[in-house]
Amino acid sequence: MQHTSISEDTIKEVRAFHGHMCPGLAIGIRVAQAALRDIGPHAQDEEVVALVETDMCGVDAIQFLTGCTFGKGNLIHLDYGKNAFTFYRRSDGKGIRIVTRPEGLDPPDPEWETLRDKQRTEELAPEERQRFEELHRVRTQQILEAPLEKLFEFKKPPRELPQQARIMESLTCESCNEGVMETRTRRFRGKTICIPCFELLEAR
Repeated sequence: MQHTSISEDTIKEVRAFHGHMCPGLAIGIRVAQAALRDIGPHAQDEEVVALVETDMCGVDAIQFLTGCTFGKGNLIHLDYGKNAFTFYRRSDGKGIRIVTRPEGLDPPDPEWETLRDKQRTEELAPEERQRFEELHRVRTQQILEAPLEKLFEFKKPPRELPQQARIMESLTCESCNEGVMETRTRRFRGKTICIPCFELLEAR
């Protein structure tokens, strides 16, 4: 039984886009499912806006399934390290914040945790690798099969709908001579410079 309304074929496409299937990608698939259910699909560019507070695997699923991308300016990364995702619909301002419930997932299998931690410092033996992948698939499937209300808490957005992406003037950094968006420049000793150059000069 699969609670997600995302088809198996589409899940395979998401997996191919990301490169592998994992619990983190499964979380993103379910977040996207909830966003599509409550906000709707992207009828046109930038109609749907997503604010993601993590850079985990699931963000790839959100990009693929909702059409929110960095390139269009309607995927905004807030580096808060939280599995929290906010979606807005520009046509009427509707928004929803989706937060992963810590208690929403079944406790991790101790064997899976042991193998996961071991592979971070050393190579797993072939039989250990096979067992880890089996347990990995089980945990991923648990996420795909769980009811959305078990996995997530649904809240009102904590902030207003972001402005539409704007095309900004490009300036030339007076230190490295590379182009830089005017809103990302710094002033240093009377010169307009990019952030990397500013950080290097400030550290000297």
